[in-house]
Amino acid sequence: MLAVMSKPLAVHLTQQQRDELNQLIRSGSARARQITRARILLLADKNQAQKRSQQQIADALLISPVTVCRICRRFALEGMEAALSEKPRPGKAPKITGQVEAQLVTLACSEPPQGHARWTLQLLADKLVELNLVESISDVAVYKRLKKTNLSRGASGPGA
Repeated sequence: MLAVMSKPLAVHLTQQQRDELNQLIRSGSARARQITRARILLLADKNQAQKRSQQQIADALLISPVTVCRICRRFALEGMEAALSEKPRPGKAPKITGQVEAQLVTLACSEPPQGHARWTLQLLADKLVELNLVESISDVAVYKRLKKTNLSRGASGPGA
């Protein structure tokens, strides 16, 4: 990581690229990270009269010098689009996909099992496993997914 910081690749923007970056910043419709990356590239541009160091750019934008170096390196090696966009982040695939979510909502809106006044999160989780929709799942995961659907489980009867 220190090697990345010690040898940054120079950013040389064309006038068209500078115009695109300025438009991106001014539009207000881009994500904050994308706007920050655009500002990094504009400040790191070696074709401008005022040449700034990584540390100066980092201080001006209140970010890490390593971030400045990574964005400049990505621009030099992969182009402007790669420097502005997010790289996919690793992570575990969600257990509840669209089909499983549909089944979950259907279950939550149906009559509760015999002997229960209503579906509990644990009952729903157990039923998803019983139906072989998921291998295993916690009641918290069920809660989080139901919360995203705006399903009202507090109603006196079944239904959304």
